[in-house]
Amino acid sequence: MIRTNLSTRPFYNEAAVHLWLLVFAALVIAASAYNVSRVVRYSRSDQRLALQASQDEQRATELRQQAEQLRASVDPKAVELASNDARQANELIDRRTFSWTELLNTLETTLPDDVHVVAIRPRVEKQHGIVLTINVVAKTIEDTDKFIENLDATGAFRNLLSVEDRVNEQGLLESALQANYTPGAAKAKAPPQAETPQAEQPKAEEAPAGKDAPKPPPSTRPKEAPKP
Repeated sequence: MIRTNLSTRPFYNEAAVHLWLLVFAALVIAASAYNVSRVVRYSRSDQRLALQASQDEQRATELRQQAEQLRASVDPKAVELASNDARQANELIDRRTFSWTELLNTLETTLPDDVHVVAIRPRVEKQHGIVLTINVVAKTIEDTDKFIENLDATGAFRNLLSVEDRVNEQGLLESALQANYTPGAAKAKAPPQAETPQAEQPKAEEAPAGKDAPKPPPSTRPKEAPKP
């Protein structure tokens, strides 16, 4: 078997080389086409965004002009009237949620015997909520202080203090109490009352011993029936 190469020039596999060149050229063409499409797409997007930004700026300018016109046409007195009406409406809503029954029950359970409530004036404040002014009449200042302590113990009254004290013509102390009231927070209990001493039972007189001792009255209980 002859193994000698008699060719005058080397043999190359040109088909494989041409195939790889074609594949490389296809990849280059595809990448170029993709880049061109992206450039075109981004350029169009930039143009669209630039147009939208220009329209938004124009719209913002128009809105600013309309706002300035509206500010110039607004009457401050009308705004103040509307604000007052809204405030009054809110106060009416707050008053509807105010329970007189709950308040009176709380006052009833905390009121000492020598203190009388003559007036109650609630008002609604923006910062402090419901503010109560309670006018009371008492015999002594100790009775008023006791009433204040009882109200403070319920947990429904805060910042409770006496804003005015005076003695009337009858010699009674008139006080104006003021407090921040929170409906629904009352946990008042009836103030402890002094125990009333029980009346002593009259002792039975001891019967004298001897013959002169009185006989007990005949028994009124029915006699037992004789057993068979």
